[in-house]
Amino acid sequence: MTLSPGTGRRFALILAFAAAAGLWLAGCQTTPPPAEKTSKSYQINGQWYHPIPDSRGFRESGYASWYGHPFHGRKTASGETYNMDARTAAHKTLPMGTYVLVKNKRNYKQTVVRINDRGPFVKGRIIDLSRHAARQIDMIGPGTAPVEIAVLEKDHPQRQKASGSHGDYHTGDFTIQIGAFSEKDLAEAMHATLAAADYNPVTVTEVNRADATFYRVRVGRFDSLAKARDTELHLIRAGYHDAFAVANDGR
Repeated sequence: MTLSPGTGRRFALILAFAAAAGLWLAGCQTTPPPAEKTSKSYQINGQWYHPIPDSRGFRESGYASWYGHPFHGRKTASGETYNMDARTAAHKTLPMGTYVLVKNKRNYKQTVVRINDRGPFVKGRIIDLSRHAARQIDMIGPGTAPVEIAVLEKDHPQRQKASGSHGDYHTGDFTIQIGAFSEKDLAEAMHATLAAADYNPVTVTEVNRADATFYRVRVGRFDSLAKARDTELHLIRAGYHDAFAVANDGR
């Protein structure tokens, strides 16, 4: 059998959890950690990982991989049964149940996944997608792809659609986020650059979190997700590779 990308690191995760629980791992069987313990720090291959309590505003860039057989039907680190035909993913530190927008930087295709597992434990890789999610962004063949991921807040239309909420996800109030900066001067410089290029309106918003303050730069107002996505692609092609269509939350 040919194993899909991510197999080696996921076996390492399974073995580590089994050893921590004092279990003997036989063949392909494993016992996941209890769901209530998934927010606790854990150790894999001598390295500690600390799940974060608050994922609001979280963004990350790196490589994605995917996993399918032989993990289909087995328990994930959250206690759920892994379904390679669902839109789920593994992340080392995001809270279980977090919805994440994943953008393939090679072709700009996107998908929304829900975090229900831990991994990948390979340097440079930030997220392990289910087979279905990997297919949606055309990375089944290559096995890996450079991606940007961003946590979706509860009111984001793409999260509502992914979680099965009802409603019209294509109309509303949308904007494009260009970036989030820890230094206000950098945000204002980006604002000036965008304004000089006739992008408008451009806003800089201060966002305060318990652990940090950052300055969010957004451009444009759109009454449909399709219009926002068109402008997002235009901005990406113009060199703003972190451009990201979001629901306008008024902040």
